[in-house]
Amino acid sequence: MGKHRRNAHRKPPPSSVGRGMQVRRWAARHIRLDYPRAGRQGARRWLPSWRQVGLLFVFCLGSLTGVLSYLYMQTDIPKNLNDFATQQDNVYYWADGSEMARTGPVNRQEVPLSKVPEKVQWAILAAENASFYSDSGVSPSGLMRAVTRMVTGGETQGGSTITQQYVKNAYLNQRQTFSRKLTEMFMAIKLDDRMSKQEILQRYLNTSWFGRGTYGIQRASYAYYGKDVSRLNASEGAMLASLLKGAATFDPTLSAKNHKRAVERWKWVLDRMVDIGKLSKAERAKYTTFPQPQQAPRPAGLTGQVGYLVETAKAYVSSHTVISDADFDLGGYQIHTTFEKSKVKALAASVKKTRDGLDPKNRQEDRYVRIGAASVTPKGRIEALYGGPGYLEQGFNDANASTVPAGTAFTPFVYAAALRDGVLKERNSPRTPVAPTTLYDGNNKVAVKTPEGPYWDRGGKIVRGENDGEQSYGQVSLRQAIVQSINTPMMQLGMDVGLDRVRQAAIDAGLLPSSFGARVPMFSLGTATPSSIRMASAYATFTADGTHVPPYSVSGLTRNGEKFALRKDRAKQAFTAEVAAQVDDALHGAVQSGTGQEAAAVGTDTAGKTGRAQDGTSSWFVGYTDEVSTAVSLSRVDPKTQELLPLKGMGGDATGKASDTYPLDIWTRYMAGAGKK
Repeated sequence: MGKHRRNAHRKPPPSSVGRGMQVRRWAARHIRLDYPRAGRQGARRWLPSWRQVGLLFVFCLGSLTGVLSYLYMQTDIPKNLNDFATQQDNVYYWADGSEMARTGPVNRQEVPLSKVPEKVQWAILAAENASFYSDSGVSPSGLMRAVTRMVTGGETQGGSTITQQYVKNAYLNQRQTFSRKLTEMFMAIKLDDRMSKQEILQRYLNTSWFGRGTYGIQRASYAYYGKDVSRLNASEGAMLASLLKGAATFDPTLSAKNHKRAVERWKWVLDRMVDIGKLSKAERAKYTTFPQPQQAPRPAGLTGQVGYLVETAKAYVSSHTVISDADFDLGGYQIHTTFEKSKVKALAASVKKTRDGLDPKNRQEDRYVRIGAASVTPKGRIEALYGGPGYLEQGFNDANASTVPAGTAFTPFVYAAALRDGVLKERNSPRTPVAPTTLYDGNNKVAVKTPEGPYWDRGGKIVRGENDGEQSYGQVSLRQAIVQSINTPMMQLGMDVGLDRVRQAAIDAGLLPSSFGARVPMFSLGTATPSSIRMASAYATFTADGTHVPPYSVSGLTRNGEKFALRKDRAKQAFTAEVAAQVDDALHGAVQSGTGQEAAAVGTDTAGKTGRAQDGTSSWFVGYTDEVSTAVSLSRVDPKTQELLPLKGMGGDATGKASDTYPLDIWTRYMAGAGKK
C-alpha cells in the first residue's frame, strides 16, 4: 500500500505520440523563428537578434561549404591541353571565295625552366604573382572580385595567381565568367597539390601568349629580341613580363601610346623586383635605357599587297568580334574578306607606273615617297587598297595611315557643314542658311574674320588666306570655290559655320575623331590627317544621299564550320539628300571644268576633288562614281624622324606642280580599268 502511494504521483511512460508532442513544445519554446520579434516595438521589432544573425551565418557558411566541396569533388583536370593539340592556320579568302593567304601555325616551342635565367623568371613573378612560391595556387582576393562582379552583373576581373593563369591558358577559355573562375580555382588547388611550383612555372612560361602570334617565352624572346631565352637579361625579361598584361596594349612597336605604357610598366616591374628582394639596387641602377625590341617579323608568305590586306582584315576581326587576339592566334579561323583580287592588282599596277617614273637613286626629291590608296563602296565594302611597295619591304600600311594632311580635299566637308548648319556672322544672332550660289570673297590674302572682327594669331598678326598661285577671283559662289579649289572662301566659310560644326560634319561623313588637330582658321584647308580608307568612305557619303556606312573588310568569319557574329557598325544619316546632292553637284563640276578634269576620262558620272596641304607636304585626289569611291594620297616621310618632307621637286619639276598630278594620274588609270567595274 505504501509502495503504491509512493508511485502514485508518477506519470505513466509517455507514448511515441506523447514524446513527439514534448519535442514540438520544446522546439516552440527554444528555436521558433521569433521574427518579427515579439515584445519589441517600432524598428526594433524588425531587427534580428544576435542569435538569429549567428544562426543565419552558420547556415550560409555551411551551405556554401557544402556547395564548394561538391564542386571541388566534381572538378577534374583534363588530360589534354586546351587547343594546342588542334592548332591550325588561319585562312583568308578573296571576295570571290578563292584563297588569299594563310597565317600560322601557332609559334610555340617549349623550354625547360632551367634555361630561363632566374632574373627573367622573377621579372615574370614580380609582375604577375610575387607570392607564387608560398601561396596555395589560388588568389582569395581574385575570387572575391569574381563573386562581387557576379552579384553586381558583368564579367569577373583578373587578379589570378600564376597557377590559375596556367589553368586558364592550358585547360580553359579566356572568358572571365564566374563559373569559369570557380572551375579555375578548384583546378588550381588540385594542380598545386600534384605538381611542384617549378613545374607549374615552367608550363606557364611555355603556354602564355606574348603577342606577335607567339606562345611561350622562347618564341617571344626570338620575336622581340632575336635571341634565345637563355641570353635575356633582367631588363629584357621585365619588358616581356609587361606583355602578359596585354600584348596588344603593351607591344611598344605598335604605337606611341603603347610605347609609353610599356616603358612605365617596364620600370614598375624592375622596381617591384627590388621591392621583393630579387634585384639589387645596384643592378637596378644599370637599367636606365628601355630595351627597345625589334620590329615584329612578318610572315614570309604575305608578299606584295596581301600582307596589308591580311593586316587590315585581322584588325577588323579584333575590333568587331568577341575573339581575343590570343584566341585568334591559335588559328583555325576562315576569314572571308571584301577585297577583290583584280582591283587590288590593278591599283598596285597603277601606283607602280607612277613610281617607275621617279628616280630615287639620282634625285633626292624622289626618295622616301609614300602612297596610300583605297576603294570603298557606298555600302562600306573595302574592295581594294594599296598599302605600300610590299608588306615585307615596308610593314607600315599607308592606306590606313593617319599621318598625311588632307589639304584642300577636306573642303567638301566645310561646304557640307555650311549647307547643313548655316552660318553665324553676328554673335548672338540666328544662324543664316547658305546655298551653292552664296557669294564669298575669293581674293588672295583676304583677312579672316570673326563676328568681333579680324582673326589675330598668337604672333599679333591678322590671319590671311592664300590661294594657289596667289591668284584673286573676286566674289565667287561657294560652288565655284569647290570647283576651282579656291582657298580663301573656304577658310572664311569654316569660321562662319564654326570649326566645331565643321569637325562634326566631317565625323558624320566618316572621318575618325582622332584625325583632327587644333581648330584654327587653317583647319578648313585640311590640317586633319585621315587615312585613305576613311577619305574614300567619307566621299562615298555624298553619292549615297547623305548616308554614311562605315567601311568594313570582313564579310564573314567561321571556325570549323561554326559561324562567328561580326558586329556591324551602324549606318548614319550624315546629311539630308538635298545637301548631299548639292555637294555631289560641286564635285561633279570639279571634274567637268575644275581642278580634276583628267578624271573625266573615267565617265560622265565621275565626281571628285584634288587636295594639297598648304605647306606642300601632301597631295590627294579623292573621287567616286555611283559604284565606288577611291582616295589616293601622296607624301614623303623622313625615315629617321618620321616627319613629312616637301613634295616640291618630285619628278624633277621645280615648280612643285607635278606632285599634285600624281594622285590624280593613279586614280584615273585605276578607275578607267578594273577600278570602276
